[in-house]
Order: sequence, then C-alpha cells, then structure tokens
Amino acid sequence: MGNDGTHPAGERIRRAIMNLATAGGLSDRASNHTAFVVDRLGLSIVSGEYPERTMIPLDPDLEELFGVSRTVIREAKKTLIAKGLLVSKAKVGTRVCPATEWNMFDPDVLRWHTMQRRPDSFLADMFEMRLIVEPSAAALAAERADASGNAALSAHCDALEAAASRGEFALADLDFHRQILHLSGNRFLQSLGDLVQTALYSLLASETEDQKRGPSEMAEVVALHRAIVRAVENREPDAAKKAMEAVLQGARDELLRSRGMT
Repeated sequence: MGNDGTHPAGERIRRAIMNLATAGGLSDRASNHTAFVVDRLGLSIVSGEYPERTMIPLDPDLEELFGVSRTVIREAKKTLIAKGLLVSKAKVGTRVCPATEWNMFDPDVLRWHTMQRRPDSFLADMFEMRLIVEPSAAALAAERADASGNAALSAHCDALEAAASRGEFALADLDFHRQILHLSGNRFLQSLGDLVQTALYSLLASETEDQKRGPSEMAEVVALHRAIVRAVENREPDAAKKAMEAVLQGARDELLRSRGMT
C-alpha cells in the first residue's frame, strides 16, 4: 500500500468535481445536446418536478422544450433508463421509476441530489453509509499502510490545514478520505470512495459565506483528522476507527447545522 492513491480514475474524478461548483456543473455539458438534456431531465426528476411513477412529456413536447432533435431526446432517455430513473414501454410511454430503483452510485444521480435545496434524506443516507464504511476502512489502513502511504496521508492533512479557501479545504478533505479508502487495500472501498466523496465535495464547496466555519472550528476539524493520521501511523486500528467516527459525526452535524436541517 505504498503509493499515494493517485490513479487515472481518481484524476478523472478530481477534474469532474472542479466543475460542480460552477453553473450546476454544466460548463462542459452545454456543447453536447444529449448530455444537456440528460442533465436537465435528470435534475427535474430528482427534484420531483416529474414525480415518481408519473409519465414524462412525450417526445415531441420534449423536442420543443429543449429545441433538439428526436434522436437527441431518445438518446437522453436511454441514458436515464440506464441510470434507473426512467422506464419505457411501447404504446404506453416513459414514466419515472420509484426512487428506490435509482442508481445511487451513478455520479450524475449523486450530483443531482446534492443540487437540491434541502437534500435532507439524501444527506442522512449518505452519512449513514459513510459511518458504516469509513471507520472500518480507517482500521484496515492502520493495519496495512506503509511509510509512504502514511506520508501521503499526513501530507493531505497538511493541505487541509493550509487551505486558504473553502474550495481548497473541501478538496483537501476529499483527498484525505480517498487516501484512507485507498490505504484500506480494498478495491470496492476505493471505488465507493470516489463516488461518495465527489458528492460530498459538491455540498461543501457550495456553502455560502455565512455558512463557513471560523478559524477555531477549522482548527478543530484539522485536529480530528490528525488523530486519524496518528492512529494509522501507530498501527492502532481501534483508535483509527474511533477517530474516523468522530470526524464523520462532526462533519455530519456541522453540515446539517449549516444548512438549517437540525
């Protein structure tokens, strides 16, 4: 487990998340009509504009709405069907699937959830999963990480402390937690981390000025992360697990408070 966790998929994730804070992530999509329609329809479905189990507009109406060809509409619908948001039946039409059938590990579906005004249930579900997964990953990292992996983890914590903006802080936090998942040595956890952390980044980076934490609060967050680093370096799985639980519980409580959800 001696490298720093950088890999092509991770770099693609990093490039993608940098667009999440700008114009709903559409800066690179607007030039692609199909992707644009997918994004607008997907966001409308997740927001409830098209409720579960209801029919979406017919193709001619969608063509007029978006000003695109029928081919574009059909390709967009195929994409949303693959994501679990839509189901289409001949001579019946296309309807929205129940939310329980949506692919919550799809990056677009995750992003659409983070863009909601009050993503209460989404946040609850996401942090519930993180509290199940990441403390165990931290314990595994304490058992398996070598010196170079520990050095990379410590460097990410240094970046967290040195962050000069909320965006930099969020990205450093993303890198730290992805490194923990990488050091676990479990490929499933690594893939899961890319998706969940991308969703979390978009939430953190979207905080407004009055939602941001002060210097003392930021220092406390860094100290909690340092506790994870020490436990991993000292090969103390139980301590690493407890330290990660403390970080996640604090992040969850602060995020809910900042969004007026407590």
